[in-house]
Amino acid sequence: MRVYATAEQYEAYTYGTAPADIDGRLARASKFLDANVFRYCWYRADDATGLPTDAVVAAAFTRAVCAQAEWGVETGDVTGAGLAGWGSVRIGDVQLGRSVTSVSGADSPGRQVAPAVGDALRSPDLTPDKFVMGVVASC
Repeated sequence: MRVYATAEQYEAYTYGTAPADIDGRLARASKFLDANVFRYCWYRADDATGLPTDAVVAAAFTRAVCAQAEWGVETGDVTGAGLAGWGSVRIGDVQLGRSVTSVSGADSPGRQVAPAVGDALRSPDLTPDKFVMGVVASC
């Protein structure tokens, strides 16, 4: 499995201390973005590792994975299970609700691409000769 960021890079990205389980969070974020974002992008990759060969693209992937991991830390939900299965919840004066047919957790924060991932992948340094987002092709 490809992991695009290290604990040190996460701390540099967030300007803070990484949680104790950051290696797992970065691995999970890398896998999630591979499946939901990176596979729909064009970039040059190493044949053996699948990692981007261009340093600018690699740095953007690192920022994107750090952003996704930070999103999980901030929302408290990295798998999508955190908000699965409830129709409404009331705590004091606060009431949260959603359709009772939405029990998979697919719409929970843990299954969403963090907004800052898009910021990382829309960097002006990612010129079309290095990276194109939203390309689907088969060889």
